[in-house]
Amino acid sequence: MTAFPPQDEPPSKKLDWEQELHDLVRLQLVCKSQTPDKKRAELPFVFKTVTRLLENASCRDEKDRERKDRGRGPGQSTFGLTFPPSRNASILARIFDNEETREAFMSQSFLFERARNETKRFQDPPKTGHQQSAKLHSLYGMPLLIKGGNGRTLRSSRLYPFACSKVYDLRQYTTGNSGWGPFMNDGTFHVDWEKIEAISLVLRENIRGKGFDAFPLFSNLWNTPFGGSWSGSYLPWPPNNDVTTCGGIFEEEEGDDQASGGSADEDEDGESETADENALRLKDPYGVTGTWLRIVCFLDYNDFFYYNFPTDDQLPGNVPRPVLDVGEATRLIMMKLNVTKIVEPGEDDHKDHPVVFFEGLSRSFDGSWDDNADSDIRGSVRVTLEGEVRWTTYSLFDGEERWKSEGIQIGGIQSARGVVGTWFEKDFDPHGPCGPMAYWKISEIGPKDKSGDVEHEILIHDFRHVGVQFNYDEESDPDDDDFEEEVIDDRLPWEVQYDEEHAQEMEEARIRYDALAEEAMANEPNPNEESLYYELHVGGRAHRDQNELDSDE
Repeated sequence: MTAFPPQDEPPSKKLDWEQELHDLVRLQLVCKSQTPDKKRAELPFVFKTVTRLLENASCRDEKDRERKDRGRGPGQSTFGLTFPPSRNASILARIFDNEETREAFMSQSFLFERARNETKRFQDPPKTGHQQSAKLHSLYGMPLLIKGGNGRTLRSSRLYPFACSKVYDLRQYTTGNSGWGPFMNDGTFHVDWEKIEAISLVLRENIRGKGFDAFPLFSNLWNTPFGGSWSGSYLPWPPNNDVTTCGGIFEEEEGDDQASGGSADEDEDGESETADENALRLKDPYGVTGTWLRIVCFLDYNDFFYYNFPTDDQLPGNVPRPVLDVGEATRLIMMKLNVTKIVEPGEDDHKDHPVVFFEGLSRSFDGSWDDNADSDIRGSVRVTLEGEVRWTTYSLFDGEERWKSEGIQIGGIQSARGVVGTWFEKDFDPHGPCGPMAYWKISEIGPKDKSGDVEHEILIHDFRHVGVQFNYDEESDPDDDDFEEEVIDDRLPWEVQYDEEHAQEMEEARIRYDALAEEAMANEPNPNEESLYYELHVGGRAHRDQNELDSDE
């Protein structure tokens, strides 16, 4: 077994404030240095200081503490923001606002070196500097502009084929003992941050390409420096449905039910939780119960197979496969999870944190609304010996496990940044498939429980609930007599983009439709307008779907 020093020890809350201040001042001076080589030499110090600042970031501001003290619960997020402001994160965002500083400390992993044509062979075990730089980039959460070998700036989209090459290379899963997750190959389950970095880049490019980042529930996390990348940063969306605080469940005092809007044992829909269910929720330190957004990307299996099993494949194991840019499919999924069991940690788990098991259900946003689009979920969450939060899920169809995923919660327990990792066949099929995925919590609304059985249903209004809240207005009260409900545009992002790009074509089609209708009215007393409607609308949608397929290919 290859020994590899962990990149994080479990954080200590014992702070030497004088030393912390000195380190912060030194960090600012180092990042202002005009000498790139001098900056890069300070990577170990910068890594240590940045991670310490995030580990000790406050998870609630003063107003939230005041609300808690008054018994009115924690502060709530607005406009799709699922994490509160943090002074530590704001300071770091300002420090790394400089492009040269980001390049010096966040683009030193193997992925960037390969893109700059500086190296062509994997390091086993990975270099410590590579891992530190990749983790800084993962915590930062945004793509970088980098300098190519000829001094030209490379955009993040140019990095995408290199990241895909790593994410879809089966050797990254089958070599050694990584459990097919974003871990080292030595069986320690220490996080491989270069894998996390590559996965994040692939997901970010697909989020941008599909137009998801037009929605605050995406952009607030994926377009914000250090957005939610610290423990306890999660705040629920939409407002006024939270029952949690930074340290766990907030227990209201007697007499505060009216101020908080209801009983602590009532969920969003007003239905009481069972005593056992509520007890588990109270004991869960990870905040599992609730609604989560999940994004999954995958290749066409033909592309995946030919990439991993080319004819006369004699590529050495320490040489990466060629860059990959064949297009991916992307699925946006809603999950509702519920805690089912909490047990003591095992030998391979951190002794200070329990293991929590959960169940739930999921539904794709673009599913066909039939039974085959449903998937049940079961899994567990634990803290590794290294101090990282590890999530494992299984997707079940007809009660049988089919797909498995392994991920790490970036930032720590109850971070808003969420879980990033990989999915694969549950029996570790050496022929795949596999790919990247991520999920993050948006609401405290869990699956409804009827007589102890989880109701296997996610309804259309659940998706509307998510979509409508993207444009939530605090001053709009549905209970107000003067409140007028707005007409909701429930088109998906890529439908909006298509309609905008083809507005002129659609207008010309409408004019042709009107002309055909007038001609039909002149020639026939009862024209067959149904056929005209089918030609214009159904045929047009089929044409659009075919264009999307062609673009994916």
